[in-house]
Amino acid sequence: MSVDPLSWLVSLEGVPSAFAATRDGIDALLRDRGLRRTSPEQTATSLLRGAHASAVLEGSTSTWEEVESGAGDSVAADAVRLSTELLSQVPVLGRAPLQALARLHAVASATSLPEEQRGRPRDAAAAERLRGLSELLLADTSAPALLVAALVHADLATAAPFPSHNGLVARAAERLVLVARGVDPASLTVPEAGHLALRAAYESNLRGYATGGDSGVHAWLLYAPEAFAAGADASPLRG
Repeated sequence: MSVDPLSWLVSLEGVPSAFAATRDGIDALLRDRGLRRTSPEQTATSLLRGAHASAVLEGSTSTWEEVESGAGDSVAADAVRLSTELLSQVPVLGRAPLQALARLHAVASATSLPEEQRGRPRDAAAAERLRGLSELLLADTSAPALLVAALVHADLATAAPFPSHNGLVARAAERLVLVARGVDPASLTVPEAGHLALRAAYESNLRGYATGGDSGVHAWLLYAPEAFAAGADASPLRG
């Protein structure tokens, strides 16, 4: 029998209830609106809102209006380009996570890095970290999909395994896990906007995840459900 690598996280105080409550809220949003009545345009709007929020977190100064009109700065352009490719990686993530993550980086860095650096880890330690993350994504686990998405995000953001664009890739990968694992199949919530709305807590908890040991991981897993809930509030389904 294989050992669940995430079982210890599911037992942390406050974590199961926080993720369960947030998942209930997301399910209610999608159920109440009726996924059959949603449109590709709403998915596109959600992805674009996410790209803008992620770009701002990465240092972009572009406004939503600029991004919406295609006039954003280079960081915003990278985020938008990544958002247009994202959903094509859903089937890849389930069978070859390393390939999917490499593709996300290659797309994000397409205009700023030479071809031989796109989608490549920056060194041997980074390659090992990515292999570990891939194993986690392929593991048999009872952990909630929201928790897995949060871990993937934090690990990529703090380990920074690629030569550039790690924040953009981390937030895109989080959304990708939510789609691939059935939390938000049509990608209608905007987790990136949730993190932007809680920016101070987001950045503080990422620092804690990187340096705070088990307590830092615990704090991140208590923060993440709040961000996912805020991301649901930013959905185009809310109007």
